Amino acid sequence: MKKHLVLVGGGHAHMVSLKNLHVFIARGHMVTVIGPSRYHYYSGMGPGMLSRTYSPDDIRFATEHVVSKQGGEFILDTVVRINARERIVHLKSGNTIRYDVLSFNAGSYVPWNMVTGEPIDIFTVKPIETLLAAQKRILELTEQKSFTVGIVGGGPSSLEIAGNIWRLAKDNGKSQPQIQIFAGSELMSRFPGKIRKIAYRSLANRKIEIIEHDYAREISTGQITLESGKRYAADVVFLAVGVKPATIFKESGLPTGPDGGLLVNTFLQSVAHPEIFGGGDCIYFQDQPLDKVGVYAVRENPILYHNLMASLEGDELKKFDPGGSYLLIFNLGDGKGILGKNSLVFDGRLAFMIKDYIDRKFMREFQALEK
Repeated sequence: MKKHLVLVGGGHAHMVSLKNLHVFIARGHMVTVIGPSRYHYYSGMGPGMLSRTYSPDDIRFATEHVVSKQGGEFILDTVVRINARERIVHLKSGNTIRYDVLSFNAGSYVPWNMVTGEPIDIFTVKPIETLLAAQKRILELTEQKSFTVGIVGGGPSSLEIAGNIWRLAKDNGKSQPQIQIFAGSELMSRFPGKIRKIAYRSLANRKIEIIEHDYAREISTGQITLESGKRYAADVVFLAVGVKPATIFKESGLPTGPDGGLLVNTFLQSVAHPEIFGGGDCIYFQDQPLDKVGVYAVRENPILYHNLMASLEGDELKKFDPGGSYLLIFNLGDGKGILGKNSLVFDGRLAFMIKDYIDRKFMREFQALEK
């Protein structure tokens, strides 16, 4: 019997399913992909796009084209609510889509709760397309005057964004901005001391200032106010305060984890609705919390593909094993990187070359689907 598979989002965790869309269709199933953009940008290369190390074409997949080419339907829209009992998704446009099997790779967002007033020249690090508008604005300011960039957040995104803003201005602008990171407690606090030491040294060498032991309380156009009451002027502000899963699951009354992500079992399947699956940043894995890093979405890929097909056809599901430790490489924006896995930590040009090789290889594999 012909069934309808609906994929929400064309991100990392859906890549293998998108690659094999023609297989679903050849077996008689309908496939619809819903996404807020015709492209999916690879977040791991986003800071490099900001600095113009990569072009937009280098880091994105043509999701709509890949779906249409294989006989699926692509809908440019956003899911706002799920009626799981009736198996209906409600879209921002007001339209509704019925499904037999539903899978989410809806990603995550950066919260705006600290922002007050009209947000002029305030940018979030996600969605990645936002970095193109930020890049344009920074280049405009380098032509006009000296200026200040404030980055709110103490994680890897802040480190990479700061370094790549420095690179963008150095290579393309007339003036170099003053860059300040408002790191909260400490920069990169959850990482080993050796990684943190390298990060501090890299930023200090480029006169990028780190403000710690004081959290941002309020952000408005041109100003960052900390909990201590100190105020800092900033011509451009980046929000890199940590991502949260899409809010649609809570709003739809589906079981969620503590972070609001769709609560899934070992089959990446909703604990309450066996026909709903998910992967990437938007889920909460019931067995153990997973870091919001792309490596887990990549590991989930083949399991999601198998389980979506199995759910459509009544076959046995496979369990997802998160695996052990994973490789981390940070792009420092000066042609160097920091590489860390377990006790192995080093920095320099080789670290960035390894990251660049891995990222480009990943992109080539899926961009080949566009041809």
